[in-house]
Amino acid sequence: MAVTRTNLAEADPVWARITREAREAVADEPLLGGMVHYSILHHPTIERALSFRTSLKLANGEMSEQILREICEEAYASDPDLSLAARADIAATYERDPACHRFLQPMLFFKGFQAVQAYRLANWLWREGRRDLAYFFQMRSSEVFGVDIHPAARLGKGIMIDHAHSIVIGETAVVGDNVSMLHSVTLGGTGKEEEDRHPKIGDGVLIGAGAKVLGNITVGHCSRIAAGSVVLDPVPPCKTVAGVPARIVGEAGCSQPAVNMDQLLRNEP
Repeated sequence: MAVTRTNLAEADPVWARITREAREAVADEPLLGGMVHYSILHHPTIERALSFRTSLKLANGEMSEQILREICEEAYASDPDLSLAARADIAATYERDPACHRFLQPMLFFKGFQAVQAYRLANWLWREGRRDLAYFFQMRSSEVFGVDIHPAARLGKGIMIDHAHSIVIGETAVVGDNVSMLHSVTLGGTGKEEEDRHPKIGDGVLIGAGAKVLGNITVGHCSRIAAGSVVLDPVPPCKTVAGVPARIVGEAGCSQPAVNMDQLLRNEP
């Protein structure tokens, strides 16, 4: 059987869903037809579509879209984990963001998802020893999306950054799988240390808007950091911390706070 765009999409359920939603979007709003066709329907795979979208967003007078697209396509061909992580990030956004109603939306409209994919490509370049190109991706992502993630930072799969304004993640930060964070989150240093100086965020952690986690400290899995908190000390697993400086104020309230996205603080008996 000849390989076609149709059976390639059907072999990939996430991409099949995105292309179906893209056709529906064009039918609902023909004025978006050109954008949707060039961004989604003209591409045989999710990797090619991601390469197109990222290069389109990051290109400027210093680096052409064509060169950036070739870099992105090289990265996806070299490391299949990049596209697996992108699929997990799409699913995470769809499941956790009440404003996301289709898999198509993160690909086209959500800068948090797009910034994380730009970071993943920058991280691949960093691991390949292509540090200056990695810094270019970081710089352009910060300029375009307002999200500044150092290419040496390590982020897991299933990352959801809601609104994604003024996000800063430092060089030696580590973020586990299935982490959710809102706008204006900083995972930074205290300004005193060198080398390993940034937070280590466990799996399933929820970080509220405006929270600052500073220093080489560990935030245990499935914990919650309340909005506006400044975290300077380690956080045990499955706890809620709040305040400036942050203190433990209770349990996490559920087994998967990053998935449930419940940010309410409740008085415990």
